Formats: sequence, C-alpha cells, structure tokens
Amino acid sequence: MRLTCLLAALLIAVAPPAVAQQRADDQADVSVAAPWFQSGQGPVVLIDEGHANFHTLDGRYAPFAAVLANDGFQVRPHQGPLTAEGLADARVLVIANALHPRNAEDWSLPTPDAFSEEEVAVLRRWVEEGGSLWLMADHMPFPGAVERLAGAFGVTFSNGFVVPTQAQPDPPDLFSRDAGTLGDHPITRGFRSGEQIDQIGTFTGSGFRAPDAHVLIRFPDGAFQSLEPSEAWQFSDTTPKRSMDGWLQGATMQVGRGRVAVFGEAAMFTAQRAGGGFMGFASPEVPQNKQFLLNVARWLAGVDG
Repeated sequence: MRLTCLLAALLIAVAPPAVAQQRADDQADVSVAAPWFQSGQGPVVLIDEGHANFHTLDGRYAPFAAVLANDGFQVRPHQGPLTAEGLADARVLVIANALHPRNAEDWSLPTPDAFSEEEVAVLRRWVEEGGSLWLMADHMPFPGAVERLAGAFGVTFSNGFVVPTQAQPDPPDLFSRDAGTLGDHPITRGFRSGEQIDQIGTFTGSGFRAPDAHVLIRFPDGAFQSLEPSEAWQFSDTTPKRSMDGWLQGATMQVGRGRVAVFGEAAMFTAQRAGGGFMGFASPEVPQNKQFLLNVARWLAGVDG
C-alpha cells in the first residue's frame, strides 16, 4: 500500500479540525463503584499546568481528575516551575502533553525542551526519594518537549505520530493480553477482584524505548510505524518514518524509592469528544480504560498487588 493511502486514513481520524474541537466530555461516567481511599483523604496528585500543557485539570483532563477524586485522591493543579517545595506534599505528579512556549501555538519543528535542567534534576531527586511520576507525551510535538525529562529516566521517545502500517479503522488501537501486547503487572492484574485488565485502547500517540522498564503496552512487530513530519499533520510520501518494532506505548519502572509510569498517549486516560466521536474512556470500544486509569494511579500511589 502506498503511504498516501495510509496518510489519507490518518488525516480523517486525527485531522486538525477534530483536534480544535477536542474537549472534555462532561457527560462521561466518572463514577467509581468501590473507591480505594476515603473521600478527600487519599494521596495528593498534582497535575502539571506550568508548561503550556495541552491537558489541564479544568480542561481536557477534567474527567481524568474527576475519576481520581471519586477514588479518594486529592487532585490539584501545579502551576509554575517544578521545585522541591512545590512537590513536597505530593505523592504523584502528572505531566500530560507539556510544551515549550515556542510550540504552544506552533506545532512545528524545532520542539525545544519544556523543562529546564534544574527542573529535571529536582524531579529526578523527588522520585528517588519516594515520589511518583506519571509522564505522558502524545504525538508530535509533545515527545520533543520532554526529551530531556524522559532521558533522565532512560526513556527515548519518537517525536512523531504512531499509526498502523496498513490502513485501519479510526482509533482506538487495541492492546490485549491475548495478543501479547499488554504486559503482566500489578496494574493489569488489578488489586481486587474484578479489576483485571484484558484489553485497553489508545488514540494514536507516540512510541518510546525504555530498556530498563517493565513493559505495559508494546507494539506488535510489523504493525505500527512512526511518521515524523516537520509540522503536525503535514504528511507526504517523503515524510520520515520508522518501524515501531520493539518500541513501547506504556511502561513502568522503580527509581530509587519512587515509581514512574510512562505512556506515549494521553487521551486514553480521560474522556473527550472530538468531532462527532469519542476518545478515551468515553469511547464504548474501550470499556476497561477507566479501570486501567485507576490501577495506574493506585500503583503510583504505592498500592501493591
């Protein structure tokens, strides 16, 4: 199949007008049948809003925050640079689609680092001392913005759009135990009866390598590639591309006394409307995504299976 045909399918699925209309689904089911923590008494989760983030607590990540709040977590925004003082009371820091100010309105190369060397050093120490980082970098330009931060934890992102090598229906892309693309981990096993995850779905995004990590989501061989344009959604037959064989879209690691969860896709953890369809746990095609969200948050908070 010529790349042109695949690109046409991709543009239909994630064209710029759909992204412009991408918004939180205020009708999504954010309930939690059996909360892990007492209401408002759980660990503090900070959502980064200090780095031109595409996802914020009151914006596209409002359903994400609501689910965690309904599980008992204390969810708050974090604004401004990362400092030891600002992180002192937090158990989990969520960074979802951060950007350098240069790319806030211009999604083209270059994609400078969103985080300073000092911030990265602060965050690395905080994790080593027992904090937990939840890092998400979606499709280009988001991976480029976290290159320095990801590298501090041994993670290397592809700064592109990960798509099937053959034309497929619109996202989600499905990963499952049966297919061997969803790893075994306390997160996928769950912490109580009925919480096991057998299949989840992601919505385009990026891929990464993490040699020392525990695999949660891996791309099947021969099935996905990363298209790496110089400007988001501007594709042609000459757009650079690379195979995603051996690359991941979800992984965890222990770092000192802390924990890290990395994902190359962010919409899967919230509920959104885009154009005439749904993304994340609002999509009827991914009924276990909300439980996956809860399991990730609980593991980062120190719950063990």
